[in-house]
Amino acid sequence: MPVFVIYNPVCGDGTANELFQEHVLPLIEKSSKVVDKIIVTESQGHAASALRESFAQEDPITVVLGAGDGTLHEIINAPDPKADVSFALVPCGTANALYSSIFPHTGEVDHADYKLKSVQAFVNDRPTIPLTLALTDLDAPDKPRRSVASAVVTSTALHASILHDSEALRSSVPGIERFKVAARQNITRWYRATVRLHPAMNAGRVHIYDPAEGKFVPHPQSTKDAPLVLEGPFAYFVSTVNVDRLEPQFRITPLQSDFKPTEASFDLVVVRPFRDPSISVDSEGTRAAFAPKLGSVLQAAYRNGAHASMRYANDGSTVDEGNGPTVVEYFRCGGWEWKPVSDQQCV
Repeated sequence: MPVFVIYNPVCGDGTANELFQEHVLPLIEKSSKVVDKIIVTESQGHAASALRESFAQEDPITVVLGAGDGTLHEIINAPDPKADVSFALVPCGTANALYSSIFPHTGEVDHADYKLKSVQAFVNDRPTIPLTLALTDLDAPDKPRRSVASAVVTSTALHASILHDSEALRSSVPGIERFKVAARQNITRWYRATVRLHPAMNAGRVHIYDPAEGKFVPHPQSTKDAPLVLEGPFAYFVSTVNVDRLEPQFRITPLQSDFKPTEASFDLVVVRPFRDPSISVDSEGTRAAFAPKLGSVLQAAYRNGAHASMRYANDGSTVDEGNGPTVVEYFRCGGWEWKPVSDQQCV
């Protein structure tokens, strides 16, 4: 089986080259594995283009990948791959969501021993873990339909705004702090859309997490014959596959690991401001008043995913326990559709 080593020397904190030269490559060389090619990426898209010829073959290949989730995303979206591809991941990016979910760690994530866990499994011929790929069709006026595969996250609303704006902060605000800065820049925005949720193939109905029962239950309004419709506005909307976190300690979809899916499905975390009993109108004032509550949801995700059980008190304050409406709607479904109410979906 051909083995390709690919790493991005400038991703994350820029230490990938040192990590590979001093740790990754020596570890592989000590094993029975033979590296066929080493590729040091030089630009966006380089990793996928370098593998194009190998992807056209039907033989299985292994990619030892030193990068972040973005480079993995590029590779899995390479055109018409025919090969069976396995990855040994080396976390060199900023957030490293997939690696952190497979190898959760509460200690020092920058230590070389921790970063070599996937490569160690590869050289020891440990079994691979199959990945679920989420396929998204993007439709826009006057543009052809475009399909994108994802192995980590698909989102709209605040999370999508954070990813978009954090790119401009990459050089000035290093590390995961740039995501927090981008969050503060966008946290008062609401997003108007109609969402349709579809059940997973064998589930029959869309499921929702019930904190009182501590498990997923069929949504009371979900049926086998029609999608479950959610009306906005939305403040937060993020779906994941394969991962329970988007940063080493940011467990935004904790039930992905606490209650492992039995079939291909999304874990979907939604925050809709009108579930707040103290909010009945959309105004600049209510959006500003809701922002700290949304912030408390994001902070609770750093507390081992505590946001999944947060509720509203009668006065609209957020509490960790109680009988009020859940602040977060946590769904498990087989697919979803997001239809903006208008082109100006952010208000």
